[in-house]
Amino acid sequence: MATTSVADTSSRGMTREEKKVIFASSLGTVFEWYDFYLYGSLAAFIGTAFFSEYPEATRNIFALLAFAAGFLVRPFGALVFGRIGDLVGRKYTFLVTIMIMGLSTFLVGILPGSASWGIAAPIILIALRMLQGLALGGEYGGAATYVAEHAPNNRRGYYTSWIQTTATLGLFLSLIVILIIQNWLGKEAFAAWGWRIPFILSFILLGISVWIRLSLSESPAFQRMKEEGKGSKAPLSEAFGQWKNAKIALIALLGLTAGQAVVWYCGQFYALFFLQNVLKVDGQAVNIMIAIALLLGTGFFVFFGWLSDKIGRKPIIMAGLALAIVTYFPLFKALTWAANPALAAAQQNVRATVTAAPGDCKFQFNPTGTAKFTTSCDIATSFLTRNSVPYDVVATATPGTVATVKIGSETVESYDATAAGADAKAKDATFAKSVNIALQDGGYPLVRDPVKVADSKLDALVAANPKLALDAAAIRAGEKTLVPVDQAIKDKLLTAEEAAGTTEVPVYSVPGAGAFKMVADPAAVNWTKVIAILFVLVLYVTMVYGPIAAILVEMFPTRIRYTGMSLPYHIGNGWFGGLLPATVFAMSAFKGDIYYGLWYPIIVAAMTLIIGLIFVRDTKGVDLHDIK
Repeated sequence: MATTSVADTSSRGMTREEKKVIFASSLGTVFEWYDFYLYGSLAAFIGTAFFSEYPEATRNIFALLAFAAGFLVRPFGALVFGRIGDLVGRKYTFLVTIMIMGLSTFLVGILPGSASWGIAAPIILIALRMLQGLALGGEYGGAATYVAEHAPNNRRGYYTSWIQTTATLGLFLSLIVILIIQNWLGKEAFAAWGWRIPFILSFILLGISVWIRLSLSESPAFQRMKEEGKGSKAPLSEAFGQWKNAKIALIALLGLTAGQAVVWYCGQFYALFFLQNVLKVDGQAVNIMIAIALLLGTGFFVFFGWLSDKIGRKPIIMAGLALAIVTYFPLFKALTWAANPALAAAQQNVRATVTAAPGDCKFQFNPTGTAKFTTSCDIATSFLTRNSVPYDVVATATPGTVATVKIGSETVESYDATAAGADAKAKDATFAKSVNIALQDGGYPLVRDPVKVADSKLDALVAANPKLALDAAAIRAGEKTLVPVDQAIKDKLLTAEEAAGTTEVPVYSVPGAGAFKMVADPAAVNWTKVIAILFVLVLYVTMVYGPIAAILVEMFPTRIRYTGMSLPYHIGNGWFGGLLPATVFAMSAFKGDIYYGLWYPIIVAAMTLIIGLIFVRDTKGVDLHDIK
């Protein structure tokens, strides 16, 4: 296939072959991202199936490792498949990546849980997750390079921008499939086994993608390079072992992809996490709002890709970074008032004070899930952070003093988990209940679930909750359920010793006396404002991400293009972006401010903006064959 010049393509539309290339590459990549995002969206159900048989510490380590593995191995996938793509060709390499991705995802759907396979189940799950990450590390670079090498020089931003829609469309598709299956089966059936269906459906998507990709031909730029005998015999050493090329990769990482990654993860993933876990909005409602914002914003990937062919890639990416830097704090504060106004008002009026001994408060950065934070201060601050309560830490002059939490006129003593030993669980329950009562009195939107209580423990429950003004006689006069003793022990309503000599246990359901939870009142959530703010965040994502494939492809010569552009892209997105949740939590816990963690994406974006403005050269319209 002959190379097309800028001059003779300025007025023509896409050819049928070019449309087929873009469609096939984009469709396959959508399915890959769909597979990859399913884990994040269904992490709670996966944790129950694969990790619930183990102690909490082991369970948390496995869950976080399984989540992080897919991100951390992406750069290694870029190296492995980038090298193959530069040696063998683009088409067959990303055909292999989609096979690995699709089969790994399908196997997650049918993999027995830890109840059946024991420790082997979570180990296999983590291995499959790593295969997903490796495949994704090779897929994106292959798809972007393949499309770019088919594109006319003056329309490369527009053509590759279709690849840029795939991550958002993959997330959107995963959310839609999950919502449909949840509504079809109901929440209980979905939690029990229905969560596997989206994984199993990936096998159908895999078949469609492979069938389409098999009909494609190799990229013209790669074919020409091979015909001219200019291919690289050692893409890795040439791309990163020679300073002239390694310097370009470093500029691509620090001056483009690192900032793009944090804006992307903040606008799509952290916004979802913030709404659900910080503002306590119902998960299904959050998925719907995110899906609407993504639907509204996805077209702008293509718009900014098209615009980059007119005014350049660099101005658009740098403008997106600058807007994010300036507006993240006001946007996320506005999101709080729109999604949970009761929480926003309580945060404004009630601030906790943690008084702790010097050195008792640690920086709780825990990306691998293996660190333990057991001091009385860390227990207090992590509890307040999880419940979105702002606080100040005041150091006491006495070393070894147990930390206290003051909320209004109430002061609650924390505990040291190591010193508490076997009593740690009971102390934690007492601490959590006391702090929650103080927060509820201070106006925080806390509610209590109903609780099932055995008749023999009813009087103790009434005595332990004087503020609820419970009447034991009235409760006993109401409805009760006779539960077989084995079931009562399994449900932890009684111990085996307490149930000795009985066959059935009278059990009452007491409303409002169970575990506390922070909530966002569904009636108070301003859907229009929330979706509008989410749309703005997605718009920033489209600005930094829409033109990124074109500019990365245009930075590297054909012989090392797949390898050269893939590694900085996946280090930026897999590490700078993948570490965002753990970093944001640690920073927020350190400062006692739910917004403080936003400094992480802002600082990284600012670094990229400065380096990008100084060192990144705009490559709009360059001929790929002229890049040396």
